[in-house]
Order: sequence, then C-alpha cells, then structure tokens
Amino acid sequence: MKKTHHYQTKTIWTGNRGEGTKNYRAYDRDYEIQIENKLTLKGSSDPAFLGDPNRHNPEEQLVAALSSCHLLWYLHLCSTEGIVVTEYSDEASGIMEENKDGSGQFREVILRPKVTIEKAGKIEKAVGLHKQAHAYCFIARSVNFPVNCEPEISVKG
Repeated sequence: MKKTHHYQTKTIWTGNRGEGTKNYRAYDRDYEIQIENKLTLKGSSDPAFLGDPNRHNPEEQLVAALSSCHLLWYLHLCSTEGIVVTEYSDEASGIMEENKDGSGQFREVILRPKVTIEKAGKIEKAVGLHKQAHAYCFIARSVNFPVNCEPEISVKG
C-alpha cells in the first residue's frame, strides 16, 4: 500500500478593482495563497500578462519548487552518505514557451546548485548524488518537461 500525503491551500483573488472582469484590463491579477499557520504568499501573473512585478508568479513558484525539492533531497542523501555540506545555493532558471493561442508550457528547467563540502575526497560522490536527488524529487517526478542539473562542487577552505 502506498503512503499518501495531502496538501491544502486556499487561493483568493484580490484583484477586483470594483468592476470584476468586465474587460481584460479592468482587473488586477493579484491573489493570495493561504496555508494554515504559515505566512500568506502574495502572487500575481507574470508582468508579461499584466501582473504585478513585485509579487511572485506561478512560473517562478514552479521553478522554486523544483529547486527547493532538489535541495532537500540532496541534503538528505549527503547526510546519509557522510558528505558534510556547509553551503548550498541554486540559481535555477526555467524556459516557458507561449503558443499562438495564448496557452503555454515549460520547455525546461535548469538547476545550477553550487555546493560546498568539507572533504575533497568526496567530490565525485557529491556530484553523483545530484542525479539520485533528481530521481527522488517529488516535484521533478511530477512534471512533463526536462529538469536538468548542472552542479558545481567546491571544498570548504
């Protein structure tokens, strides 16, 4: 029997300027994502689609979800393999293609983790664990486009 996990969020549109969606430019794309006992996330559409550039958009959130899921699996795998990670950052990017009809889809996301470990003798294993982290990442396993990883490993000191 598979173990299941359930996630509950509430999304509330906050962009009604008083006329609702009377026309395409009559409303803001602002919304809030509420998750019980957590800070509210303020979102909007990408500025290319009349969104607020100061708010998170779904496309950025998808890239961030892939990056953070990979991070968490990687740290777990390193800890179980005896690799001590002292720093980790990732400048991930995604490419979305917009179709003529206005629909779109992601073509690819690239993760670029920069990891610092304590021992030089573990660099090869540390690099290899990125492949394993990708194989385990819940989010990466759920998307229908490639998620590529270009890790860079350095040694502390």
